[in-house]
Amino acid sequence: MAQIEEVYSYLQENYNQNEPIFLSEISIPGMKPASLRQQMKKLTEDGRLKRFDTGIYYLPKKSMFRFGSMLSPDEVIRKKYLTDGKNRCGYLSGMMFANQLGLTTQVPMVYEVYTNKATTDYRDTTLGNRRVILRRPYVEVNDGNVKALQFLDLIKEVSDISELEGEKLTARLTGYMKTSGLNFDTLRQYLSYYPDKIYRNMYEVGLLNGVAT
Repeated sequence: MAQIEEVYSYLQENYNQNEPIFLSEISIPGMKPASLRQQMKKLTEDGRLKRFDTGIYYLPKKSMFRFGSMLSPDEVIRKKYLTDGKNRCGYLSGMMFANQLGLTTQVPMVYEVYTNKATTDYRDTTLGNRRVILRRPYVEVNDGNVKALQFLDLIKEVSDISELEGEKLTARLTGYMKTSGLNFDTLRQYLSYYPDKIYRNMYEVGLLNGVAT
């Protein structure tokens, strides 16, 4: 079997269509990295593979459009920064998360990500022409604490990004806490890692034991 077909068969067997493929994670027995890169380039040129960004590819799903299907940046962010194999190691923050909770109508073009994979406290980069801000979390992220840390990062800056105020803001936040299984005791164990202003913000938005003050 020609090397290009060997690589294509490997990709089809190990990845779904429109799933991010990181060149760094591909390992084909007996094939050198330089040869692998060359075959990936050929597959991209003949249209069987598409390139999202440097070292990131995907098998395109058939589409009615001439240029084919597009890979979602959300999927790339999730696989690259939010998970480590099967475990959670990061989360979205800032305006993106606030929009998901309905605290703002603004649709941000910037992904703010807290991830264990960050090597510095702050890094501004791009991924597929999307701006991504990477931050090192205050506490190492895992499956058990991800919701609590994500919520605390929101509270840390809620007064700056929320369009809701007063009782509406309190109701939205406490409603999220209830549906996410969060309470004040869950959050308390992480509060000491955050700047002091988080206490003031929790008081101002009416959070005490997970209910309005």
